[in-house]
Amino acid sequence: MSRIPPLEARRLEIDRAGDALIDCLVIGGGATGLGVAVDAASRGWRTVLVEAHDLAKGTSSRSTKLVHGGVRYLEQLDFGLVREALHERGMMSRNAPHLVHDLRFVVPRYSWWEAPFYGAGLKLYDALAGSLSLGPSRLLSRDETIAAIPNVQRDGLLGGVEYHDGQFDDARMAVTLARTAADHGATILVRCRVTGLSLKNGRVVGAEIMDEQSRRAFRIRARAVINATGIFADSVRQMEDPSAAPVIEPAQGVHLVLPKRFQPGGNAIMVPHTDDGRVLFVIPWHDRVLVGTTDTPMREPAIEPRALDEEVEFILRNAARYLEQDPTRQDVLSVFAGQRPLVHPAGRGGAESKSISRRHEVIVGRGGLLSIVGGKWTIYRRMAEDVLDRAIDESLLDRRPCVTESLRLHGWLDASSASRVAEHLRPWGGEADAVAATARERRAWEERMHPSLPDSMGVVVWAVRNEWALQLEDVLARRTRALLLDARAAMECAEAVASLMAELLGHGSDWVSEQVLAFTALARNHLPAPGEARGEAPGDRGRGSQ
Repeated sequence: MSRIPPLEARRLEIDRAGDALIDCLVIGGGATGLGVAVDAASRGWRTVLVEAHDLAKGTSSRSTKLVHGGVRYLEQLDFGLVREALHERGMMSRNAPHLVHDLRFVVPRYSWWEAPFYGAGLKLYDALAGSLSLGPSRLLSRDETIAAIPNVQRDGLLGGVEYHDGQFDDARMAVTLARTAADHGATILVRCRVTGLSLKNGRVVGAEIMDEQSRRAFRIRARAVINATGIFADSVRQMEDPSAAPVIEPAQGVHLVLPKRFQPGGNAIMVPHTDDGRVLFVIPWHDRVLVGTTDTPMREPAIEPRALDEEVEFILRNAARYLEQDPTRQDVLSVFAGQRPLVHPAGRGGAESKSISRRHEVIVGRGGLLSIVGGKWTIYRRMAEDVLDRAIDESLLDRRPCVTESLRLHGWLDASSASRVAEHLRPWGGEADAVAATARERRAWEERMHPSLPDSMGVVVWAVRNEWALQLEDVLARRTRALLLDARAAMECAEAVASLMAELLGHGSDWVSEQVLAFTALARNHLPAPGEARGEAPGDRGRGSQ
């Protein structure tokens, strides 16, 4: 069967997008924008999504990889936010069981009062989840706690509290949402930057676009334009109205990726209070351990934020208090940073980021631009529903019901079938066999990208053919998680992966060299600065010293 080359198929899609008036233009290819594209397309509206970089290039591929209600918001008595997120957690689990799975968390206890305090709080968490609960919380003995999280700090340990939340791979979820939107007729255009909004009689009627690949400018006309650009939402709002007051306060979260030995079991650790009052997670993920996060206010949004040295130090210092074997900088396989788009309606007021709203808001501009801001991955579906319902209320779109609560995402498999798929192929769900078959097309494609990484070169081929991967970073950072799992290994296989991509995309050796050079510079920023973490006095060890 003949196959249209990826770049030729992309050119045809751009031509079609500019040909006729569409219903819904979505700006932004992260969690929120992709959710809007799925919702709009599944309601039957003609939909185009444009993304300046790659799917989930920014915040949406740099999360803690949790689908959760937000245990810490119980302490803030924000029961409405927790209940909404737990409902959406249940929807994600039902609609994408190949991507979302139950994860057992343990809160280690070092003081007598922690058993009734955390035990009662987590029973409330269970109750707020209702029929969508992933499992009941319970108290654990000291021995049960050590069995569940073997590397836990044992000095002063009394026991633990167990609860359940969801886990996923954020970048794979983003690609799955894009495939789902496309299944329902949406056009997905990556590397297409909005350079301005089209106005007619003061109303937003579309956008001016620059194809970053060909440097060709084009226009898309639309009845409704949705700004879903996360931390960059203010810059798009100001294309419509230069006087629009900023509402986004970026807050940076950093995570470290460590070898599996730092949490050898299949369970996660939740530390409810670090030395500055924030939460710390130690989570098994893709045969590694993910530790984070921080919450650092940032002055300006950045598409490629870098972890600050003090953030790396903070994570290592606080993790050491709860782990028997302490991690050092030399143990870090990768460090990544993302910026949360926190909503601060009063502008830049100087509040601590942990006190700024995690809720989402829909803002209607004076020209009719609809901006959806705030929120988090877990409630992406609800955010999409809210902004599109507002578009109906503003008479930009005709009234059609939302169907995404029960919409199965691309590749859906029931949980039982998904559990039988090889773990490294499970995120592709029902397409796992097709991905494996792609690898078998050539013997070289069956080889792993790198001995320390799980994916084969066949996954690279699949990503270029089917998942809008146009640059080396797209494959190594997001279609696979090579950059996050082991930045050094990702650098080592970069040239081989780029050479294969060049063959598939029709590029020459110069493209390969440019891509490897750019990716290597990026990957080096995913390693911590050299030097051991500063030591602590012996009396600082253990939860009881805080």
